[in-house]
Amino acid sequence: MSNATTVKTTTTESLRYPFSVDDSAGRLAQEPAYAAHVEQLIKQVLLTGPGERINRPDFGCGLRRMVFAPNADATAQLLQVTVMQSLEKWLASVITVDSVVVRAIDDALELRLVYVLKARGERRYLNLEVAL
Repeated sequence: MSNATTVKTTTTESLRYPFSVDDSAGRLAQEPAYAAHVEQLIKQVLLTGPGERINRPDFGCGLRRMVFAPNADATAQLLQVTVMQSLEKWLASVITVDSVVVRAIDDALELRLVYVLKARGERRYLNLEVAL
């Protein structure tokens, strides 16, 4: 007689961002990887401007509106604070933000984000560049 136990693993799938259709499955595209799903959530917060969502007018960071801002250190510092506040407000249950660094480089803003996935205790990095 064996004392072997069966471990059942469950995966949760969520809709992929950006929104798309999986032609082969005939349904909405799913994202099975948790870390990729969280990265997509972060991008949604960063790239959505306040006022874009009807039922959540204060949702988002407004990273894209910085395209029209002067490319200066003050802009980078403002964006750094805005990113930190938005992520803490909207994704505090999912991630812990360790650091946000924004630098104004030539005609772009470079964003470096270090965060921890709370569910796994896994440190992750995200680098984005917004052309101005």
